[in-house]
Amino acid sequence: MEKLERFQTLVSCLIIIFGLLIISFVFANKIAKDENITVTGSAFKIVKSDSAKLSFSVRTRKVTQKEAYANLKNQIPFVIEYLKSKGIEEIDIKSINGYNVYKRNEKGYDTNELVAYDASQFIDIKSNNVLKIKEISTDIQNLINKGINIEVYSPEYFYSDLASIKIDLLKEASIDAKQRADSMLSATGASVGKVKSMRMGVFQITPVDSTMVSDMGVNDTTSIDKKVTAVANVVFKVK
Repeated sequence: MEKLERFQTLVSCLIIIFGLLIISFVFANKIAKDENITVTGSAFKIVKSDSAKLSFSVRTRKVTQKEAYANLKNQIPFVIEYLKSKGIEEIDIKSINGYNVYKRNEKGYDTNELVAYDASQFIDIKSNNVLKIKEISTDIQNLINKGINIEVYSPEYFYSDLASIKIDLLKEASIDAKQRADSMLSATGASVGKVKSMRMGVFQITPVDSTMVSDMGVNDTTSIDKKVTAVANVVFKVK
């Protein structure tokens, strides 16, 4: 009788242990199925700018406002003639800006004594010939030799088809994220399941050799050749 009770106790213990093992296995399996992996994928494309803009200003300083305005009026036709000789047709001439210049005292503060009037007129030019704009940005300063007081700013270069390539880049970035997830999980015996969530990162438009990034995104206008980079943050289920 005693042996039978011991046997029954042993069997009961084994059943309990076996049951616990099954529960543990099921629970562990459930956890494994509920695990996720978050991967960042990226893709880029090199594009060439298809339009450009150049801004510059013509300046003068004369004793009176009237003389300053007259001097600007005399200079602008030479600038327009130069631009048209270079094949530029899209010329935007802004309104004249000006201000009084006062004499300063020995302490460096302005006095009420008027000594001159500064006037300037900004001009913007645009073209789809980006190399022509680049050439003008350096050559136009030669107008100084003709008595034109000119200040030239850095040209800006743009690419008009960003909207269409962004769609393709996001697709490629998502594929890259899947490939990275496969590579990471292959050594563990697990595999990539369905996509649980996906978030698009900001686009980085930079010079080709630049490593510059920003949480707000980068939109470079200084280079003709640009690198457009897309990022996709994807959460996959693990199976």
